[in-house]
Amino acid sequence: MESKKNYIGWTIRIIISFLFIISAIAKMYPSPYFAISTFEVKQLYTLGFSEHIAPYFSRTLIGIELALGFLLLQNNWLKRFIIPMTILLLAVFVGHLTYVTFLSGGNSGNCGCFGELLPMTPIEAIIKNIVAIGLLGYLYYLLPKETQKHNFWILTTVLFATILGIYMIAPIQPAAANFVNAPIEEIQQDTITEATTSIDTIKSETPVIEVKKDSIKKVKVEAENPNEPKKIKSGNAAFFPSIDKGKKLLCFFVPGCDHCRLAAKELTEMRKKDASLPPLSIIFMNEEADLIPAFFKEAGATYPYKIIEIIPFWTTLGSGKDTPGVKYLWNGNEIKYYWGIDGNKFNGEDLNVYLHKSYEDLKK
Repeated sequence: MESKKNYIGWTIRIIISFLFIISAIAKMYPSPYFAISTFEVKQLYTLGFSEHIAPYFSRTLIGIELALGFLLLQNNWLKRFIIPMTILLLAVFVGHLTYVTFLSGGNSGNCGCFGELLPMTPIEAIIKNIVAIGLLGYLYYLLPKETQKHNFWILTTVLFATILGIYMIAPIQPAAANFVNAPIEEIQQDTITEATTSIDTIKSETPVIEVKKDSIKKVKVEAENPNEPKKIKSGNAAFFPSIDKGKKLLCFFVPGCDHCRLAAKELTEMRKKDASLPPLSIIFMNEEADLIPAFFKEAGATYPYKIIEIIPFWTTLGSGKDTPGVKYLWNGNEIKYYWGIDGNKFNGEDLNVYLHKSYEDLKK
């Protein structure tokens, strides 16, 4: 009977330990900076954490999560401290996910429990955590009290080692002010590294009517072109002044994000095949901004860009959206928006179809 209890107990400990260790590691996939900043936005900023405190809290929390995963496999303070603390942490996660689900009014998107490695909806994560709490409760019942050890130094050593390890893997990044944004007017749109001919996008200008008054003042009246959507303000002119004029592509990328690099590379390949592709501008999130040169090298071209801080980046990207983001604008109007890596992810062939649709076809 005792051997059976011991077998069940170790099975539960290994399962829960595996979940915690994988969860901590997954929060740093595929890039520690990108993944942790995504976790901060989805889990911490919604709770009111400031942009200065969140990076420290997120790394410390991931370190604690990783430490609990290891400490569940040893016997020091296991029943008296480790199991109760693990249950408490899971209960906090359940409460937070319930609150987030209530605020969002649904069960959509990735909660971030396993980062981008294993997308999981809030309801799925709540169920997973409740099951884990139940298993830990049963483990607490199975473990005999008298066999527990009480070497507190093992706990503190593992805890500080895991937290320090997270800070070493993903140190706090300096502010974007330390990096230089690319001068918008100086970067040529067709600067392809593999030597393609630079061809400016042909723009059709609407006729300008000059009205003279008293032979002194000239007033320019720009006639609306019925073959184009009416000009509006997209809200992005603060980043790129000419973004609302004609056809434009606005991208939201993270320098260390592999998916973002692939999207940028595909856009460059499209430009090689079709030089009439609209001008492309990039808004980078301030995570690993020093990797921007490597980003452009892999993309195969350099484009105008701006670097903005984490919270403004996600706000500009849009609620519920994820990177990479590629937005097709025409006179400031959002014609097509690709975002994330799931059903609405960037598709070059699909974008090419939209780019060649007339305004009449787009209205249908």
